[in-house]
Amino acid sequence: MPASSANLGPGFDVLAAALDLHMELEVVETGTFAVHTDLAIARDRRNLAVRGFAALHPVDELEFTIRSDIPLSGGLGTSAAAIVAGLVAADSMFELGADVLAQAIAMEGHPDNVAAALLGGFVLCCEGAVERLDPVPGLEALLVVPDQHVRTARARAALPGRVPLKDAVFNVAHASLLVLGLARRDLGLIARGLADRLHQPRRAHLYPRSWELVQRARDLGAVGATISGAGPTVLVWCDFESTGAVAARLRAEVGEWAEVLRVPFTGAGATVSAF
Repeated sequence: MPASSANLGPGFDVLAAALDLHMELEVVETGTFAVHTDLAIARDRRNLAVRGFAALHPVDELEFTIRSDIPLSGGLGTSAAAIVAGLVAADSMFELGADVLAQAIAMEGHPDNVAAALLGGFVLCCEGAVERLDPVPGLEALLVVPDQHVRTARARAALPGRVPLKDAVFNVAHASLLVLGLARRDLGLIARGLADRLHQPRRAHLYPRSWELVQRARDLGAVGATISGAGPTVLVWCDFESTGAVAARLRAEVGEWAEVLRVPFTGAGATVSAF
């Protein structure tokens, strides 16, 4: 199950991309319930993967083993990956034919991360429907993952109930440019389409160093940058040929307050294997 980055700048609660970091869920019928993991997550029925599974099938006689290289917080879709993993596992094991996407959206509360985790690639979500685009050749991602985190609830609370019309129009225009750039595989259009006035500037006080990097990304040689989901992780968009140099500059910039990871966008979504 891949990680994901939501919003992608102007596409608040609408756009997301799957990233090549993964969560793996193993489910075995043993006659007893247990959760095994080295991660700092719930090891009982509160576990999100278990809750996803339980939404489709009882878990009393099953043991769950969870492995993941996705940072647990920071805006990389860990909850979405866990929910989708549980749902997909139950649907596959018991051949239920469930509408996994609809169930995942209902559990997560918004569609972007779960759609990217399930389908891979770039996703555009609208009223329960999802359109998918393949990753763009030559477009790569760097992640700047801070060692301090921001709770999603706090990030949501920072947003106003209303926004100026000019900001809404700005975001509609730039989200349109971004989707057009992804569809045409045009890095120039993608770069122009990453700007946002709805959520990132209004949350900047929650992650000032991350926001500064977003604003300076082009000066460092990147195509652009966006806050990943609710933050504070920064998704830095790069041309393949410049990714290494941008990564080196970023590491010099962030010092010890964040980790820089080279993580490709991925077209692969949820996969199931029997053993």
